[in-house]
Amino acid sequence: MICCNREPAASMTRQLSSSIRLIGLERPPLTEYFITAVPTEGRSVETLLNKVARTLRDKNARILSQEVFASVGSGRCVEQTIERTLGRPRWPVTWIDSGDDAFAGIQIWAVSGAAIKTLASNGNVVGSLFEDRYATYCRLGGMASPHATRARPGQAGEVLDQMHETLSAGRMDFGHTLRTWFYLDDILAWYGDFNKTRDTFFKERGVFGGLVPASTGIGAANPSGSALVAGLLAARPKNGCMTAKAVPSPLQCPALDYGSSFSRAVELDLPDHRRLFVSGTASIAPEGHTVHVGRVDAQIAKTIDVVAAILESRDMQWPDVVRGIAYVKDATDIRLYARYCATHGLPLMPVVAMNSTICRDDLLFELEVDAIREGAA
Repeated sequence: MICCNREPAASMTRQLSSSIRLIGLERPPLTEYFITAVPTEGRSVETLLNKVARTLRDKNARILSQEVFASVGSGRCVEQTIERTLGRPRWPVTWIDSGDDAFAGIQIWAVSGAAIKTLASNGNVVGSLFEDRYATYCRLGGMASPHATRARPGQAGEVLDQMHETLSAGRMDFGHTLRTWFYLDDILAWYGDFNKTRDTFFKERGVFGGLVPASTGIGAANPSGSALVAGLLAARPKNGCMTAKAVPSPLQCPALDYGSSFSRAVELDLPDHRRLFVSGTASIAPEGHTVHVGRVDAQIAKTIDVVAAILESRDMQWPDVVRGIAYVKDATDIRLYARYCATHGLPLMPVVAMNSTICRDDLLFELEVDAIREGAA
């Protein structure tokens, strides 16, 4: 019998450089690795990915999931480079269009010391399963409708059904979902319809009666030409030692109050560590309206204040962040995000900054992060 209260704390390691940010979470017998790799001046994409590949080999780690931040136009070239360096993917890959930037970076979640089971849908690998002493984890990614000419809400419904069916194949259901990601092509044209489709699915699956996942809904095209690509993270407890709960934002109202079906954040509590998944967060007032319209610098500051408040509410800080994405409406404003971090003393973080359309036309910046703190709650 496993004792849930006397487990040793997990051990974190961090190796941060300008190009590769590697964070390890050691919990014998397994170790998880969170890798963020971003291009630097004078270094080719192939050189960067070769370094990532060496890191994975040195750690004897296998990839659980991968996000690629690159322009749709550069798709085949980047895909070939990934295959030469990391191998042909046998894990879920989510491609997120980075606009005019040919390659903005990659993020990888990998593990050593654990067996990985893959899940497929429509003939494609879309999921990875692994387990520790307390839970079984499922990461889905790269999920898209096989009917790219179908109406957008219909495609969204198909993707949600695929998620449910794939989770079922892994002996889970949507009630185990902690976090979702939805990347919608031309998001401003149909975000309202997407929300209605998601609401209907959540009602049918009883999600509103349990944990409503944290989420990101952002505008980005994809190489398949589908209306959206999506992914999720789920965890099924094994012995009563795992709990998951929604975490409110101290500075914002619940997103459910204005019709968006996601939690501001979700915390996963385990005997040896805690994980916090902060949803895509933007410059929104406690009443739900956009603030600092037209001022990207002020929206960046507001967003970072809101995310910091969520972290602090769970006794976490910026150095606890293991993965993040900063979405900037105008690519030229990515420098303003970098400047804000530098001038306000924020540490070098595993965050990819990229050009995307936010879910409201007047929102100019959005930030999502995952954070981990050693020890039980």
